[in-house]
Amino acid sequence: MSPLGLSVSGASSYHGICCYGAGIAGNIFAFVLFVSPLPTFRRIVRNGSTEQFSAMPYIYSLLNCLVCMWYALPVVSYGVVLVATVNTIGAAFQLAYTAVFIAYADAKKRLKVSLLLVGVFCAFGLIVYVSMTFFDHKPRQTFVGYLSVASLICMFASPLSIINLVIKTKSVEYMPFYLSLSMSLMSVSFFAYGVLLDDFFIYIPNGIGTVLGVIQLLLYAYFRKGPRDEARRPLLVTHT
Repeated sequence: MSPLGLSVSGASSYHGICCYGAGIAGNIFAFVLFVSPLPTFRRIVRNGSTEQFSAMPYIYSLLNCLVCMWYALPVVSYGVVLVATVNTIGAAFQLAYTAVFIAYADAKKRLKVSLLLVGVFCAFGLIVYVSMTFFDHKPRQTFVGYLSVASLICMFASPLSIINLVIKTKSVEYMPFYLSLSMSLMSVSFFAYGVLLDDFFIYIPNGIGTVLGVIQLLLYAYFRKGPRDEARRPLLVTHT
């Protein structure tokens, strides 16, 4: 019996419940972010054109989700299945968005995005091949873990650019509150999940995501009374 009156098994069970709860919460909040571009793609389908929209956020997010999904699979890491689920779902959404973009893009954009999509799967295939061929399990986890952290940090360019835009325009027009809140809650959830699992490769990038999410919410609180039209550009971020 521990000094706090909890048995070791009881403490372990409580730890497991907290860990599982944090991971499930992270999956739920991530799903909100994954569906956030749907209005954009409804507009693309309705108008039959991609207009001035870019496919790059979805291409980057697809690669990020694939790398993080690979990190979370048992052949690389043990016991992080909720990271695998969220990134598998995320990859499916990003692939679907990219496919719709290709279907409605003009010939030049279609070729460019198609080549980028092939490049994403080639890069992912190379990562899988190198990690399985040249690394045993523990070094493999470290190798893929650093790649996943680098990928996630690159994804932070999206919220950073939006933070910069809000400061410049003194308007939260391009920073929808509920998406910023979802990003913050998702990052907090996966930060807690990583801490509870003592997984550096999960809690470090999500700790950064938490800080950025809090900054967005503070900026929203400060600038919310400024000029604001209906948000026209979805905030797209995939963190795990």
